[in-house]
Amino acid sequence: MKKNLLEKTSDKLVNAFLNNKIIAPLPSKYTKKINEAQKVRKMCESKIKEPIIGFKAAGTAIPVIKKLKEKEPFYASIYKRNFLKSGKKVKTNKSTLGIELEVCYLVKKSFFLSKGLINMKNISKYISHMAPCIEIVGYRQRKKGISSFGDLCSDFGANVKFLIGKKRKYKKINIGNLKTNISNKKIKQNVDGNTNTVYINPLNSLKFVLNKLKKDKIKLKKDFYIFTGSTVGVVPILGKGSYIGKIDKLGSVKAIIN
Repeated sequence: MKKNLLEKTSDKLVNAFLNNKIIAPLPSKYTKKINEAQKVRKMCESKIKEPIIGFKAAGTAIPVIKKLKEKEPFYASIYKRNFLKSGKKVKTNKSTLGIELEVCYLVKKSFFLSKGLINMKNISKYISHMAPCIEIVGYRQRKKGISSFGDLCSDFGANVKFLIGKKRKYKKINIGNLKTNISNKKIKQNVDGNTNTVYINPLNSLKFVLNKLKKDKIKLKKDFYIFTGSTVGVVPILGKGSYIGKIDKLGSVKAIIN
C-alpha cells in the first residue's frame, strides 16, 4: 500500500531519531500550524518501540506563546535513550538550538488510576520527588531558529538530551519564585533566570501536562518524569565544557558539552 506524505515524513524523522542523523527540513505544511505538527509527533512516537520515561512541556514562556499567537504550550514524549545523569557528556551539532534549565517532577504511576481533572488541590498527592534538570534542545533537521510551535512539536518537541540532578522528596515550596542560573565558567557565559517564567510556575506546567495526558488517554506502567519548561529561556551554547545549572532550594545539575 502506497504511503502518504505524513507517513513518509514520519518515517524519515523516526529514522533520524533512532540513528542520530540530520535530515532535510520537514515540509512546511507540518510545521506552520501546531495541529499538523501534532499529527507528525504522534505518528512518530507511535513508531518508536522504546521505553518512555516521561514527558516534557514545551512552549511554556507566556510572552513566546503570545508572540507566536498560540493558545497554550504542548507536550512530547521523552525516551530512556535520551535521559542521562548529571555530569554526562552531550555532543551537539549545527542543528542544536541551545540549553535549558528546568524543574522536573517524578510522578507516581497511581496518577493513571485517578479520575477527574488534576488541580492545584490534588496534584501534590501524585508527586514523589522533584529535581533540577538540563535539557539540550535541537532539531533532527538542517534548520535553525523557531518561527512557530510547529517547528518544535513536529520534531519530537526538539528534545535531544535530558540530564537530571539529585532528586529530592517533594515538598511544597514557593516554586513560582526561585532564582535560577546556568553558566559555563570556561567561556565566561552566565545567564540568570527565575521559575516564574515557566507558564506561571512549574507546578502549573505540570498540571497542564498531566491533564493533557488524561485527555489523550496516555498510560504508563511505571512512575514517570515531567519536565516543566525552561527557567532561563533557550540559552545558546557558545562553547564546549561544563554547563552548570542551579535552582534555589532544589540544587544543581551539570552537562558537559562536547
